[in-house]
Amino acid sequence: MNWNTFKTQLAQFPEHHLQFEFAENDRVHPSFHITEIKQANITSVDCGGKMNAWTEIIVQLWEPNNQDSLRSMKVEKAMSIIELVEKTLPLNPNSPVKIEFGNDTFDTRQMHPQDFEINVDEIIVKLQAEKTQCKAIDRGDSCGTPKQKVKLSEIQNSCCSPESSCC
Repeated sequence: MNWNTFKTQLAQFPEHHLQFEFAENDRVHPSFHITEIKQANITSVDCGGKMNAWTEIIVQLWEPNNQDSLRSMKVEKAMSIIELVEKTLPLNPNSPVKIEFGNDTFDTRQMHPQDFEINVDEIIVKLQAEKTQCKAIDRGDSCGTPKQKVKLSEIQNSCCSPESSCC
């Protein structure tokens, strides 16, 4: 899901309470804060030797030690934080968005918003962890360093030729 789609979906429900589900039936505590919104420019070289570059928008959530709130912030408050950030940092609307979260029982990770569940007065952003991938294999290339080529004449003269009875 890209940044523009994420914001557009949220903006439809300004009076709803915003919640994030990071695992089945596990939600970020309602007292969470949006601590920062990052725009990460990533440049990498994959195992096939190809350079890749993209941008991601990362929304970081934090649960404070003092968890006194029983209801989460409303979407309009989250949108005001987004507007404040975008006044200083123009965010690429086509970049994929990730939600970064961790607490004492859940290791910090970046997850993708997969779906929005709309209840009477709540919007729940369903998060899904991203799996690693091999970009080289995904594009049909070989993974890793090229295989060393062996000459047919070297195979015929090796100790493991069919006549050597070593096989």
